[in-house]
This record gives sequence, C-alpha cells and structure tokens, in this order.
Amino acid sequence: MSLSDYLRGKSNIILLNVILLIILSIFLFSVGNTFDTIMTITITWSVVFIIFLIYEYRKRKAYFGDILKTVERLDKKYLISEIIDLPPYIDAVPYYMLMRKASKSMLEEINNIKTQRKDYKEYIEQWIHEVKTPISSIKLIEENNKTNTSRSVLKELENIDRFVEQALFYARSEEVEKDYLIREISLEQCVNEVIIRNKQIFISNNIDIDINDLCKNVYCDSKWLEFIINQIIVNSVKYRTKDFPIVKIYTKDIKDGVQLIIEDNGIGIPDNEINRVFEKGFTGNKGRINHQSTGIGLYLCKKLCNKLGLLITVESKEKVYTKIVITFPKGSFCKIGAV
Repeated sequence: MSLSDYLRGKSNIILLNVILLIILSIFLFSVGNTFDTIMTITITWSVVFIIFLIYEYRKRKAYFGDILKTVERLDKKYLISEIIDLPPYIDAVPYYMLMRKASKSMLEEINNIKTQRKDYKEYIEQWIHEVKTPISSIKLIEENNKTNTSRSVLKELENIDRFVEQALFYARSEEVEKDYLIREISLEQCVNEVIIRNKQIFISNNIDIDINDLCKNVYCDSKWLEFIINQIIVNSVKYRTKDFPIVKIYTKDIKDGVQLIIEDNGIGIPDNEINRVFEKGFTGNKGRINHQSTGIGLYLCKKLCNKLGLLITVESKEKVYTKIVITFPKGSFCKIGAV
C-alpha cells in the first residue's frame, strides 16, 4: 500500500478536517481572537492531524505487508483466510468476513471436484481393466485362426490395446507415488518385455532392433518404466524411415548415473519443434501428417519421469535420427534401496 493510495482512501476525512478547520477559524475570528491565535490553533491542529495520518499509514502498511509475506510463503494461497486473525481495523472486518465465506465456499467446491475426479478416475480404471479382457480374447481367437485378415485385425488390436494402456497410465499419472514400487530392476529385462510386446509391429514394418550393453541395474518401478520405453519405441515405429528402419537401444555410464538411449534413423524432428515435443497435445508438422499422433505419449513420458525422479531428454536431426535419453541417477536413494 503506497502513501498516495492511503491518502486517496482518507480523502473524505482530510476534506472534513479542512472544512472544520476553516469553520473554526471563522468562528474564532468572529468572537474577537487575534490572527496569531487562530494561526497557532490551525498549525497545531494540522500538525497533530498529519502525525496521526502518518502513524496510521505506517501501522496499516506494516500490518498488510505481514499478510502479503505470509501469502507468499503459502503453497496454497487460497487458505490465507484460515490463518490470519481478525483485522484490528473496523473498516477491514466486513472484507475479512466476506473473504472467510468465499474461502469456505471455494474449499467446499474444491472438495466436490476432487470427489468427482476420484470417482471418474476409478470408473476409467475399472472400465479399462474390463475392456482389456475382450481385447485379449479377440487376440487369442485371431492368433489361433491365422489368415491375412487376422494379421490385420491383430495389428489394429495392438493399437487399441496401446491406446487403452495409455489412458490407464494417464488416469494414474496424477498420483504416481501411490502406485509404484521403487526397487532394483534389470534394464535388459524391461527392454526385452517391451520388444516382445511389440514384435508384431516390428515384423510387419521390417524394423531391425539393435540391442547393446543393457546388462545394467537401476532403481525404478518396472511397470512404469516399461510403459515409458514402450511409448518411445512406438514413436520410433510411427516415424520410421522407409529405407532400412532400425531402432538402437543401449546404455551409457555417466558420472552420476546410467543413461538408457533409444535411437532410431527415422524422419527426425525439426529444430524449431524439438523444444516442444514434451508438451501436452503437441504433434508438430510430422504428427499432423501422421494422423495416429495424439501428442500425449511423450508428454506422459516426461510427466512420469519427473514423478520417478528421472531425466528425459531428446536429440534429433531432421531426416537423420532421433535419440531419446533417460537418465537414472545414482545417489543416496539408490544406496538406501540396496541395503
């Protein structure tokens, strides 16, 4: 609160004092007081009034300054009305009471929305688990009756299964910490699980897989890591080159951790888009050409990596390669897990 704002707020009181001072001066002059006496009274009145205004301004500024500092320290700023006391200024009390009522109403609304989101999330998870059963049954039927048509059906079923799984992980991504188990896992085993799961699309698209130096253990949740690797590999297939497509998967030791690198020789990412690939819904020019792109896969990978304490980065050169690097840190957490 600036001094000018404070004075504007007190303009009525200042104007009233000026009018009263003029009336008093006229009255004193009319009853025979000397000019010096009137000037002494006027100056005394003005000085006392100015001192009062300065004192009250400094006191109010300190009070509201403390409230602003308290707000800045709060993570959930809408709870400010719950922690501040009733203001000592009578003109501020009605606003305080209104703020309390508004805050209470907002908290009730937030709780209602949280309940609705929880119910919707539980419904989505239940629906996904239920829909996976008929998908698996159809897969089994088609695999036992192999024809050219069944191969096409299996390919589309793999796409459906992938999108269903993506929806499940998206629903759970807000509360990853409630659904993961960090332990020592084998990178080789995780990668192999993903490769086996996607063998049909590798075969149908004539994609070679080059796996090297994956005999490394890291601390992570295998289920979530497999999902992340799967999303990256599916992107490599989706944006493959027409001639001799290949996906390379290997590791690299660094000073403070291990890097898992998934590299392809696909169509690549333009320089002006590479900083946006992890944005939600971003598909880029290549993604708009490829109508299968949703802009969710890499966004989810980034979000889950942040939750798991991993670093994910991308390097690419258009029409040459794309390289996704996942860094698993070595630190005190790993040491605790190994005990």
